[in-house]
Amino acid sequence: MSRRRVAILISGRGSNMLWLIEAANAPGFPAEIALVLSNRPDAEGLTRAKDAGIATLAVDHKNYPTRESFEQALDAALVAHDIAFICLAGFMRVLTDWFVERWAGRMINIHPSLLPLFRGTHTHRRALEEGVLVHGCTVHFVVPELDAGPIIAQAVVPVVPGDTQESLAARVIVQEHRLYPQALRMICDGTARLENGRVVFAQGWDAGGALHVPAHAERAVSE
Repeated sequence: MSRRRVAILISGRGSNMLWLIEAANAPGFPAEIALVLSNRPDAEGLTRAKDAGIATLAVDHKNYPTRESFEQALDAALVAHDIAFICLAGFMRVLTDWFVERWAGRMINIHPSLLPLFRGTHTHRRALEEGVLVHGCTVHFVVPELDAGPIIAQAVVPVVPGDTQESLAARVIVQEHRLYPQALRMICDGTARLENGRVVFAQGWDAGGALHVPAHAERAVSE
């Protein structure tokens, strides 16, 4: 199977970008990171990508009079690099319906909550305010509606007494770094595919496991 050419779109440091690059360097990974593109020429992630030997490009949104003209330049750059899939990794631009629909089924994003809970921003603060006992992250296909695309993969972490936004975010980002490469692998090797607006999986998984929160509850029952 030929490796799928992937572009990562960033606006800043590119934390998840580095984990995607590392995963793609492993033998047998079905995707190659062919381009890291940023709307900010000074994005730290561009330097980090160059250091990793990845082609980089800046398409500065400030140089374009409209969102549409910026996205046309973005699209042209992606087509010129023969990109098959896009991974958004801290890309801080709201994309128009035109761009999203042009890349429908070929663009994915990672969001720091268990969607459909806590769409948008400030997810960790809102999780703590709501008093949920589990939180996490989601990889999904991008659709015009914000954070509403078909879900590819999720990872769950416990919310523990005394958590702050910072401590909860630190726990979630560890899972983001693990989950995003797994999800990219799944859509590039055909394990997960988009069909009629839903993600269909080529194989099942063990449905017997469960996360118990609080963790001591299960021990108390068994004693």
